[in-house]
Amino acid sequence: MASSDRDNCTLCYDDDGTSTEAVTWCTVCEVFLCSDCGKHHTKSRTSKDHKTMSSKDYHKLPTFMLEISSQCIDHKKKFELYCSFHDCPCCVTCITDKHKKCQGMKPLSHILDQVKSSPSVQIFEQDLKNVKENFDEIIKYLNNRIKTSNSQKTKAAEQIRSMRKSINDFLNKLEQKILDDLESKQSQLKSKMNTLLQQLKTQANQIGQLQSEFSKMTQYATELQMYVGLREIEKTTSKAAKYIDELKSGYNLEEKNLEVSISSALQLILQDVKSFGNININTSKSSLRIQAGRKDQAQNLVPTVPRIEEIKPSMLRTLTIQEDMKHTGLSACRILPDGKYLTFTSYNYTNHTLLLFGNDSIFERNVLTFTEYPCGACYARNSTVAVTLGSKQTLLVDIEKNKIIQTIKLSHDGHGVASDGQILVISSKEKSTIVNLNDMSHTILEAVRADYISLFQENIYGTIFVENKVCCYKKTGEPIWTFQHKDIILPEELALDKNGFVYIASQGNNSIVVVSSDGKTCRIILSEADGINYPVYIEIHRETGMMIVSSKTRKISGENDDSGDHYQTAFVYQI
Repeated sequence: MASSDRDNCTLCYDDDGTSTEAVTWCTVCEVFLCSDCGKHHTKSRTSKDHKTMSSKDYHKLPTFMLEISSQCIDHKKKFELYCSFHDCPCCVTCITDKHKKCQGMKPLSHILDQVKSSPSVQIFEQDLKNVKENFDEIIKYLNNRIKTSNSQKTKAAEQIRSMRKSINDFLNKLEQKILDDLESKQSQLKSKMNTLLQQLKTQANQIGQLQSEFSKMTQYATELQMYVGLREIEKTTSKAAKYIDELKSGYNLEEKNLEVSISSALQLILQDVKSFGNININTSKSSLRIQAGRKDQAQNLVPTVPRIEEIKPSMLRTLTIQEDMKHTGLSACRILPDGKYLTFTSYNYTNHTLLLFGNDSIFERNVLTFTEYPCGACYARNSTVAVTLGSKQTLLVDIEKNKIIQTIKLSHDGHGVASDGQILVISSKEKSTIVNLNDMSHTILEAVRADYISLFQENIYGTIFVENKVCCYKKTGEPIWTFQHKDIILPEELALDKNGFVYIASQGNNSIVVVSSDGKTCRIILSEADGINYPVYIEIHRETGMMIVSSKTRKISGENDDSGDHYQTAFVYQI
């Protein structure tokens, strides 16, 4: 329809394939119009009141707005209504298709009337400005942090090199001292041996001189001369022999060897010093100052949060349990992001099987069997489910590969578990632990005690069974509110909807109770009259408003409640 540099008239192209340049765009018909077609369009009774704009102005709109249509893509019909629960426009067919159970349907014209002049336009414009300024401030802050980090690296390298130089200088000083000592002691030894050597050479020369003259004495000397000469030679040789004996018996000929003994402290450096030091990253509170967001930032152009009196769940279906499983108990009912369901079934004390049900609530397959009783479970992320066991362990299970991929060991028993995709919070009666799913680090929350927990908007919600309490904590562990009411008896699991309402499985009075987001009021929304019996597990899919609740039901219609012939099942509701 549109060339690279112009838009063609939609009507002309649809009529005979003519490529006539368009000059306007009808916002109601969602077609381009040439000048001629535009004239007919303004004269026609059905379209004379339609709003139009120039094609140039049309292309000034953001790309995401150009993709917004006034027609339903599923049914090809014009949007006429607005669903307050799902916060979306609907055509008449949508009502019977996807929004049959939705309450609070309103005419779309009432919603759109004067939307451009509403205070929200200025508020959101200011929000965009504030958010952009905050991003710019954070970018500036991080760039400064990078510069600071580079400076810290340079300073640390200088410290390392300075220490190395100090060590080198110190070792060089010690080395020179011992080398000087070596030189001194070797010089002393050498001097003494040279002196002795000189004495020995002198006497050896004298003896050598007599030895060379002895043959001449025997040849030319007279008997008297020979007699006297022999006596002199005897004296000389006796004296020399005595000198040699004294040398041998004395210390002058002892072997004096130079040896070096390296300091044991210095040798220990090679054994004990394993590193030059440690590089640590010390974390401190950010000095960044940005503008705070509005407290009512979550509000939409259309108020969609119902009053607690308006919450009325409608029964949709029951999980279809196989006959051979109906004698067993179901636990930890969960709704996956794709709308499928997970639950545990316990055949006996040693076999607990994780079951997968389709979107239609019909059983699909067994995922995995555990020998220990699973106290709680939640969807973590990436097809992974976290399962708590009573033995201070939490398992991460890949439900696509049907296997355990990681075991998390805790310092306390694990009971309730919840996740927002980034962290796991695992609770017990004594304390709770936050597990970072990115690095698996642990943070203990001593003050957060709960049998079951749930997460919503940076807060932790929990139930305390024996005290009939529902509590709300900050993620750091500080309490926000605690709620008790006569309608909440022995509370088990809890779940929150997209508006922050807290839904409690109140086992003691066979009810589902909803608590306001501020923890001040509550109301029973399902009871024994609705088939709720011994509820323990509850889960809500916040995007679709689907709720699943575990309940006991009789196997055979008409049996008395005291027959004992019951099995655990799960009901699916729309809230």
